[in-house]
Amino acid sequence: MTQTLLLYTTTGCHLCEQAEEVLNSVLDGNPSLHWTPVEISDDPALVSAYGLRIPVIRLQGQDADLGWPFDDAAVSHYLARVTLPHRD
Repeated sequence: MTQTLLLYTTTGCHLCEQAEEVLNSVLDGNPSLHWTPVEISDDPALVSAYGLRIPVIRLQGQDADLGWPFDDAAVSHYLARVTLPHRD
């Protein structure tokens, strides 16, 4: 089953371009995960939630997100945290 990592972004965001490079590096060779951009300027609620924080990633279906700055290790840690079953 393929999971989607959402990248909240907007046009002209140079940090978002750096985030794309990190995501490409982390997800390279992992066919079960892919990322897709979400343009926040199309939705006032997304601008309100992410406008000052972008780039932000969130695994689709999860509440937890990860805001910039992040690197390969931080993204890998985030993915491990949100994809592993939680134990109570």
